[in-house]
Amino acid sequence: MQISDNWPGYSLDLFTYPQHYYGDLEYVLIPHGIIVDRTERLAKDIMQDIGDNDIVVLCVLKGGYKFCADLVEHIKNLSRNSERFISMKVDFVRLKSYHNDQSMQDMQIMGGDDLSKLTGKLSFVFLLILFFMFCKDIVGTGRTMKVLLNNIEKYKPKMIKVASLLVKRTSRPDGYRPDYYGFEIPDLFVVGYALDYNEHFRDLNHICVINDHGKAKYRV
Repeated sequence: MQISDNWPGYSLDLFTYPQHYYGDLEYVLIPHGIIVDRTERLAKDIMQDIGDNDIVVLCVLKGGYKFCADLVEHIKNLSRNSERFISMKVDFVRLKSYHNDQSMQDMQIMGGDDLSKLTGKLSFVFLLILFFMFCKDIVGTGRTMKVLLNNIEKYKPKMIKVASLLVKRTSRPDGYRPDYYGFEIPDLFVVGYALDYNEHFRDLNHICVINDHGKAKYRV
């Protein structure tokens, strides 16, 4: 699903959101209800593709936890209501590549110490980080995803698939793209649905565009 560059978004007045963020947001880019529906569709697509394989889910924290939890729950529900039982195990890693709204040159990978369980398994890597096709910052080149995948591939899993709720659209199409994604969005800095700005806005259910006042207010 593509959101065009000239999409004006939804007025904040149409939604409820935490009062402490009043004045910090431009508009709602993707309402929570649409996120839920799209995530359920992704779960159906994944179920169709995995066959009889078990899944090791590697969730990227912190931004990925809500998307991962909702996606896994949809897959479980589909499995319970079908003739196929899908066994899933969940592990977690954390990537740190942003300071304020700018990408840092060095990326850190934390957690996921026992990745040997990936050996020979069908590994779906469920992410909620913004993948850029190409832009001026380090994440825009796909470096974040490539570093993570290089670390995973040494364990020789049977297959690796990547799911992301968001893909950010930029002018060049030569960056990394996940196997499954929910929305292709314009080149905007967005928050909400566990996506943060310096640990704020994770409690916002909708995906919104932060304004300059919000950036200045929570800058570190």
